[in-house]
This record gives sequence, structure tokens and C-alpha cells, in this order.
Amino acid sequence: MIRLCVLPRLVLLFAAAILSVAVSCSSAPKSSSASSKSLSGTDEQIFMGDTIEKNYDPNVIMKRAEAFFEKEEYPEAVIEYQHFLDLHRVHVLASYAQFKLGESHFKMKKTADRDPEPVYRALETFEKLRKDFPGSQYDGDAVDRIHACHNMIAEAYYLIGQFYYRREAYLAAAHRFEAVTKQWPEMDVAGEALYYLALTYSDLGADDWAREKLTVLAERYPNNKFRAESKQLLARLETRQPAMAVAMTGVSSNGASSNGASANGAHALNGARPHSPSPPTVSPVSALRDANGVSPAPRTILCRLGIWC
Repeated sequence: MIRLCVLPRLVLLFAAAILSVAVSCSSAPKSSSASSKSLSGTDEQIFMGDTIEKNYDPNVIMKRAEAFFEKEEYPEAVIEYQHFLDLHRVHVLASYAQFKLGESHFKMKKTADRDPEPVYRALETFEKLRKDFPGSQYDGDAVDRIHACHNMIAEAYYLIGQFYYRREAYLAAAHRFEAVTKQWPEMDVAGEALYYLALTYSDLGADDWAREKLTVLAERYPNNKFRAESKQLLARLETRQPAMAVAMTGVSSNGASSNGASANGAHALNGARPHSPSPPTVSPVSALRDANGVSPAPRTILCRLGIWC
């Protein structure tokens, strides 16, 4: 009878022992998973507290900046790298901090049709790296990043020019296209901008400028993507040139030259004082010609642009 009473107790003790072992085994992986969340061995204690050492110690500041950069939290990384440079400009890691500061700005860039401010910040930072730390081991990478920044800025200008061109705001479009061809002529998009600049001048009626830009396009960028289109545009400009010449010679038939000269000659033979001929009727395009004989935009197009009506 006594043995039957002891048996249930032994069963309960055995079950409790098994349960404790299971609980301890299940809790063991949790500690390993928590430790796996650490950032490449970076001590996460650097993010806790607000002591003087953590605010001014160069190693602690650099660890914080690197941790933010590795987590792709680039705005926070920018703050920490800049904080390091403000306090430790002559530190052995100062050139590295300057490079990573530029990299953080560069990583925040988006597509060319979005806000280009991070690209400008990155460009300024990399140029400062080359100026303040000449001959550093990051100089070559900085040159590559500067070229990439220029390429993105040129592409942004080109896209803005296309935006204005599609809306027939030709003067604003020409300003952007010309900026690309003058400031970034070695960039990939420069040839395309030059073609659109010629096309814009053609739509404005400045055929001489359009032909000039097409000539430069063929000489400077012979393999540009608009080779066929540029040839067609040049052919249209050549067919328009004789028509303009005929329009200009037609002024004499209105009495400006031949009729006026014959009338003055008749009056001179009769001893009378020749009268002044009536002013010639000049087309709007020829009236707007400058000293070089180049026709600016026709009045109708300028009116459509909202500049002159």
C-alpha cells in the first residue's frame, strides 16, 4: 500500500525534471539570436547613454558613424561623420571620415528626375576631400565619384530641358540644353542635349544657330543616337533657307529698290526734287534680324511663349 502511494510522486518528479530540461534547451537559442543582431562586432553600447566620452572620443564617434552607415541609415551617418570632422580634423582617420561623408550623401541620391540636392552635397564633399587631403588613398575613388555626380547633374538638366521642350517653352528648354553642352561636354548625355538644342533653335526660327549646332554635333559626337534625326533636320533647314531668301528679295517688288529708284530718276530728269520713297513692307522675321543677319524667334512663336504679343 505504501509503495502504491510513492509511485505517483516519483512520476511527478520525473515529469518536472523533463520539463525543466526542455525549458532550458528552448531558451538557449534566444541568447544566440540576440547576439547575432550585433552589427559586425560593433558594440551596441555606443548608442546608449550620453557621456562626455561618447560625444568627444574619436573612436566612439567613428563606431557610431560606421554602424549607421552599415545599417543604411545615411542621414544619421552624415551627422556622425561630420561630428567627427568638426572635432578631429587632423586625426589619422579624418580623410576616411571625409570620404565616408561623401559616400553617405551619394548613397542618398535617387533617380535623375528627383531632388538632386544629395548629389550636389556629395560633389561638394568629394571636392573638399581632394582639396584638404591631397594625395590621400581615397583620391582615385573621389575622382570617380565626382565624375558620376557630374553625369547625374547633366542628366537632370537634360530631363528638365525636355520637360520644357514638350510644353513648347523653347527659351527655357534652350537654356538647359545649352548648359549641358557648355558645362558638361564630356558627359554621356551631352550629344543628346546638343541635338535638342538645335531642334529648339529650329522651332524658334533661328535656323543659322540650328545648323551651327548640328555641325558641331556631327564633328564632336559622330556616334550620337540622333544621327538620322539630325540629318533629316539639317535637310529641312536647307530647304527652308531658299524660301527665306525669296521672301527677302520680294521686298524690292514693293517699291523699296527698283520702283523707288526709277521714280526718283524721272523726277531728276524733269528738274524736280525727288521724293522719299515709302518705307518698305518688311516681314516680322526680317524686321527682327540683328546686326549679324541672324533671325531670332518669329513673333508668333514668341507670342505663344507668352513673351511678346
